[in-house]
Amino acid sequence: MPLLSALVAGDDLPSALAATDGTFSRHDLLGWAASIAADLAGAPIAAVHAAPGAATVAAVAGALLAGVPIVPVPPDAGRLEREHMLKDSGAALLLADDGDDSGGLPVVRITRKSRATAIPDEPAGDAPALVLYTSGTTGAPKGVVISRAAVAADLDALAAAWEWTPDDTLVHGLPLYHVHGLVLGALGPLRLGGRLTHTGRPTPEAYAETAGTMYFGVPTVWSRIAGRPAAARRLAAARLLVSGSAPLPAPVFHDLRELTGQAPVERYGMTETLITVSARSDGERRAGQVGLPLAGITSRIVDESGAVLPSDGTTIGHLEIQGPTLFDGYLRDGTVESWGEGWYRTGDVATIGPDGWHRIVGRASTDLIKTGGYRVGAGEVEDALLLHPAVHEAAVLGLPDADLGERITAFVVADPVAETELIAFVAERLAAHKRPRAVRLVEALPRNAMGKVQKSRLRDA
Repeated sequence: MPLLSALVAGDDLPSALAATDGTFSRHDLLGWAASIAADLAGAPIAAVHAAPGAATVAAVAGALLAGVPIVPVPPDAGRLEREHMLKDSGAALLLADDGDDSGGLPVVRITRKSRATAIPDEPAGDAPALVLYTSGTTGAPKGVVISRAAVAADLDALAAAWEWTPDDTLVHGLPLYHVHGLVLGALGPLRLGGRLTHTGRPTPEAYAETAGTMYFGVPTVWSRIAGRPAAARRLAAARLLVSGSAPLPAPVFHDLRELTGQAPVERYGMTETLITVSARSDGERRAGQVGLPLAGITSRIVDESGAVLPSDGTTIGHLEIQGPTLFDGYLRDGTVESWGEGWYRTGDVATIGPDGWHRIVGRASTDLIKTGGYRVGAGEVEDALLLHPAVHEAAVLGLPDADLGERITAFVVADPVAETELIAFVAERLAAHKRPRAVRLVEALPRNAMGKVQKSRLRDA
C-alpha cells in the first residue's frame, strides 16, 4: 500500500485540504504534489520551509511521492539553528516560496499553477521518509531519521485506536514540523482519508469556528479553550478531542469533559518513537494517564541498572519501548548513526498499572525528583498546585540541596497568593515529603513551539 494511499487512490473531495492559503480538492492536491515530485527526482534529501498552510502539506507530500527524505525547517528557526539543520542534514535543495535564508541551497518554489498527472512509484517501506530535528535541549538539534514503514505503522495503529476513517474531518492549527502536527495532523488524512482543515494558529476562536469530527491540540491549546467556555461548548459535536506533546493538567481534563460532554483522549510519543501509547476512542479516558500501548508496541519500565520493574501502578521507572514505529537512527553530517536494536530508552519515567495503563511522570532529567530518599514525580505536585483557585500554571523541578539532595521547587503563575499558602495547600493533599520546599511566583513559564514547558531554562535561571 502506498504511504499516502488516500491521496493517491482515494475518491476526489472538493475540500480535502483547507488552510489559510486556500482550499484544495484531493485531485488538485495530488497534481500539485506530483508536480513538486517531478522537480525533486533524484535528489538525495530535501528541506522544506515548513510554514503553516497547504503549501507545506503539498511540499511534504511531493517529496514523499518522489521518495526523497524531507527535512521540515521551522519558519521561526534562528539563524544558527537553521544553518545547522541544512548543513547537518545534507539537504540538496530547499522547498520554499521565498529564497531568503536558503543557506546557499537551490530553491524549488512550492506554490505553482502547474499540476502533474504522472504519479511516481514509491520506494520500499524501509526507505527514509522524514528527518525531524529534536529541540536540542542537550546540545545541537539532532536529526531523527524516520522510515516510511514507521510512519505507515503508526498511522494505521492510530486509525484502529481512534476509529479514524475517511468520514472524519480533522481540525488543528499545530506547527507542521513536528510529529503531532505533521505526521499525525497532515500525513494522517493523506493516508487514512477524510478532510484536513489547518487553522493557521491553534486559537480557541479558530477551533470553535471550524467544524470537524476530530481536533488535535497541545495542553496549552486545550487550557485556553477550556478558559473560554463558549468556544469549548462549540466542540461538543466532535467525536474526538486529542491532546498530546505534553501532559494535560487534570483540571483542564475535567473542564473539557464538563464543557464538551466528553473527556479528551491523551496519547504519548516522542520524535524517536512516534506515537506509542494512547487512550481509545471507544474506551475509558483517565485524567493524568495516557492509555495503553498501540498495536505492535511493547513497553516496560526498568531501573537504573536495566532491571525490569513491576507494573503495579505505583513503581516509577525508566520507560522503554519496542515496536515498528521506532526511528532508524540519528543523522549526523549526512550519515545515519543507528541507535541500536531492541528496547529504546525514551528518557521518560513512568508507571504502568496492572491493567496496562501508563502514567508519564516526565523526563528523567527534570521530572523525577530524588529528595530525602524519596522519588517524587513533578507532575503529581504540579497537578496538586493547579487545584488551587489562584494558580494558573505550575512547573515543578528539583534544585540541588545539600541536605535533601534535591529540593522540590515550584515555579507558579498565579493571582496574588502567599507562597506559604501554596506549600500548605499541597501538603494537605499529598504526602508531606512531596510538598514544595520553595515556591517562586513568575509572570510566565518558558515554553517551546509545542507548548512544552522548558524546565531547563527555569533551572538555569
